[in-house]
Order: sequence, then C-alpha cells, then structure tokens
Amino acid sequence: MTEARAACIIGAAQLTVRPGAGDAPEPLALWADVARRAAADSGATADRVLAGLESIDVLYCQSWPYDDPPGRLAEALGVTPARPRYSGIGGTTPHLLLDGAAAAIVRGEMDLGLVVGAEALDTVRRAKKEERRLEWSHRDPQRKPFPFEAPFHPAEVAHEVFQAWLTFAVFDIARRAHLGAEPEEHRRRLGRLLAPMTEVAARNPYAWFPARRIPEELIEPSPDNRMVGYPYTKYMVAVMDVDMAAGLVVASEEKADALGVPPERRVYLRGSAYAEDATYVAEHDPMWSSPAMASASAAALDTAGVGIDDVAHLDLYSCFASSVSFACDALGVAPDDSRALTVTGGLPFAGGPGSGYMLHSAAAMVDVLRADPGSCGLVSGVGMHMTKHAFGVWSSRPPTAEGVARLRTGAIEAGAGPGAGAGTGPDAGIVPITDTYTGPATVAAYSVVHGRDGQPAWGLAVCDLPGGTRAYARMEGDALLAEAIKTEWVGAAIEIQTGEDKVNRVRS
Repeated sequence: MTEARAACIIGAAQLTVRPGAGDAPEPLALWADVARRAAADSGATADRVLAGLESIDVLYCQSWPYDDPPGRLAEALGVTPARPRYSGIGGTTPHLLLDGAAAAIVRGEMDLGLVVGAEALDTVRRAKKEERRLEWSHRDPQRKPFPFEAPFHPAEVAHEVFQAWLTFAVFDIARRAHLGAEPEEHRRRLGRLLAPMTEVAARNPYAWFPARRIPEELIEPSPDNRMVGYPYTKYMVAVMDVDMAAGLVVASEEKADALGVPPERRVYLRGSAYAEDATYVAEHDPMWSSPAMASASAAALDTAGVGIDDVAHLDLYSCFASSVSFACDALGVAPDDSRALTVTGGLPFAGGPGSGYMLHSAAAMVDVLRADPGSCGLVSGVGMHMTKHAFGVWSSRPPTAEGVARLRTGAIEAGAGPGAGAGTGPDAGIVPITDTYTGPATVAAYSVVHGRDGQPAWGLAVCDLPGGTRAYARMEGDALLAEAIKTEWVGAAIEIQTGEDKVNRVRS
C-alpha cells in the first residue's frame, strides 16, 4: 500500500427541490443532475471525470421502481462503468457504499467511482393526494417486494411494533429511566439537544426546514406540532418525504492527480467501522445504550489514528433524539459539546430522504473539511430499529501508507467485546422474546402512541418476564396512558394477560 492508493472524495453535490417549485424531476434526472454537479465540484474537467467512471453505486429509491437504476443512470451520463450496483435500504447504507468504493480503490481494483441517491417522496405524496399520475420513465414491469433484510417478528406484528417514531421513543424512555431523570425534565433536555440542530439547518441552503426553533417550540404540543410517540412531537421526528438528492465522486490519489483535481478539493476516508445490535426491539440488551455504537465508533477512530478530542466536526445520525444521545454516550461527547452535533441540521430539520441522509451528511462534511484544512470530521449512521451502526472518519489531510493499508478491506466489522452485547456472534446481547404471556412482569421500556388529533391512543410496553425473556404488551385506557406519560413507568410491576388475538395487554 502506498499513499497513491489513498481514497478521497473529489466531488460532492446536493440538490433540494422545494414544494413551492412544483413537482421535482424524477429520481433518474436527479441522479444525473447531482452526478454532473459532483464531477464539476472536483475542480477538474467534469466530462473527463464522468468519462473515467469505473463504478456507479445507486442508493435504493423508494420514490419510483426503475427496471435498471444504475444502468439507466449510466445511459443518461453516457458512460459504461464495469461496476454498476444498486443497493438495499437502511440509514447506514450510504456510508457502506462509499466505504466499499474506497476499499476497492485501496486494493487497486478501480480508481474512480460515483455514489448517488435521490428521493422525490414529497412529489409522490402530493401527487397521490391530488390523485395525479406521475409519468416517470423506465418503470420496472415486475412488482418487486420492498427489500426488508429481516423477517417481521410475529410478536412485533401482533403488537404493531413497526414505526420508527415508536421504537426509538421506547429506547429514549429506557435511557431516561437509566439516568434517573424525571419525565418532564427529560423532555426539556431533548429540546435543548435538538434546538441547536435547527440553527445549523437554518444556515444550510439544502435543508428542507431551514428554520431556527427554540427548545420549547420543539417539545410543546400544538396544532402544528402534535405529539406523535411520547416523548416525541412531530417537530422531533425525522422527515423522510422530501425531494432531495446527493452525489459523491470517489477517486484514488493518483487518479485525482491525473485528472488535475486540486489538492484542496480532496477529502480522505481515514477510518471506518460497522457493527450491529440485536435485530428486534425487545431483544436489545441493554435497552438504554448501544454496545455496537461504542465498538464501531472506537474502531473507526482507532483506524483513523485519532481520538474523539482530535475530531473537529461531527454529524451524528439524528433520526430521533435517542440515536443522538446513544452516539454521544458511545463517543463520550456531551450533549452541549462546543462542537455542533451536526453539519447538516439533522434528519428532522435538514431532511432524511429515504435511506439517503448519510450521502447528504458526507457531502456537507466535505464542504466543512475543505474550509478547515487538516481537520477531521466524524459522520455516523443508524439503520433499522437502532440495529445497524456505521461510523466514518474523514479528513482533508491524506493518510500515510500505513493508514491506507488499514482501509484495504473496508469497514471493520466491529465486535462489542465479551459480554458487551453486540457484534460478537448471532446470539450475543440478545434477550429472547416470548410471543404470548400471562402473568407478572416488569416494565423495561415503553412509549405512548398518539393519534392524529394529538391525544393518547394506546401504549407499547416492553416487559421483562420472570424467566429472563421479554414480551411486548399493549397499554390501553385513558387513566393508564395518562399515568405512563406523567410518571416513570420503567421498573413498574404489572400484570399481563394474553387475549384471543394473541396480543398481550397490561391489566389496569
């Protein structure tokens, strides 16, 4: 390995089409647009950059089912890459695509690649509401299933454990109880955690909601900000239905030299790691933290040869407050750290298009690191229900030959360590789930689901059972839900009874 094989982003581009501008172009047009913009952003001749592409990675698109996404993009750009690929889903996927391209470059398998993603979900939503048909191109004649990576757990199906605003709220309340914080004080802490992100979003020209909000605006329910999944209001929830695109061009150092890319345009991957916690929500142990986050963040920093105090810029995945808090805990970063916790503004404010947020955070980090020569930035991602975790360390300073060699195999599969709970085997850190149960239990975590009228509708409890397993249980009744919102229910001794519908319910 030599410094010539170092992998760097040489071009980055983002695009946001706001609702007032009408329908967004179809995703294929957005991919081609950001690809050309990213090539031009390199400072080299854009046509030469595009003509030299050996790899195209297209992030899974939820807006439209194309028959051959990477092939159609290659055709639109007039290129014939040897490595066209279409990804699966998940919040960590963009980083793994960038990391995979970088590893292939380090190994000498290629020299120049493109990673793009785009969604026009706001356009799709408005068209559906207005009963309009979108006439986009190259629709796949076969109806393919959504690429879920894990089968639905029967207990989660029975208890409606689907929505991320519910599951991440459950993790948040587990952490609240672990810290011993009072419910209302915890909500105020969440407001103080997220409000600074809105200030970053307000300065971000690509943010979907470029508006500054104070903590009280975020946490207090109102007609425009109803409670969704306690303790989260609408303003605190990731916004996915956006029309946004991003593209990044990755090159070897020697290819960047050959193209004439100025050194100051290059941002290098210095460290990368990936780890997983348990797949299903009730399986997580502990429920108030992520052992996989701790191991992956430590491995990424170690690969980069830096400590967290050496990192000048952060973008912590912020689909919900719990993912930010878990990352802060894993990294040893205070919620009010003098470094902003995001360079984009975060998913609830800057926008999180489908699986594509990490393309935008990486693109934003490129701009930040170019403006701060020699500095490092850390970008994190979370996939599924706090299951998948990816960390990347980037720098405008190139790695040594030794540093290049450490990236040869791609993202380190980081284990959480003996007994820590993740990444050490198929059963590590997993609490078995009991589908149906009648008898005594202890509340391990919970949340209260609110209807569109903003009123409590039902609750979900994750319960520890006497035999060492866990079960889900539904909470119903105005008095019970009001008590769960007002007081700390984690640790409460309860009784569960299974109904004929195989749904466990908390006895009131």
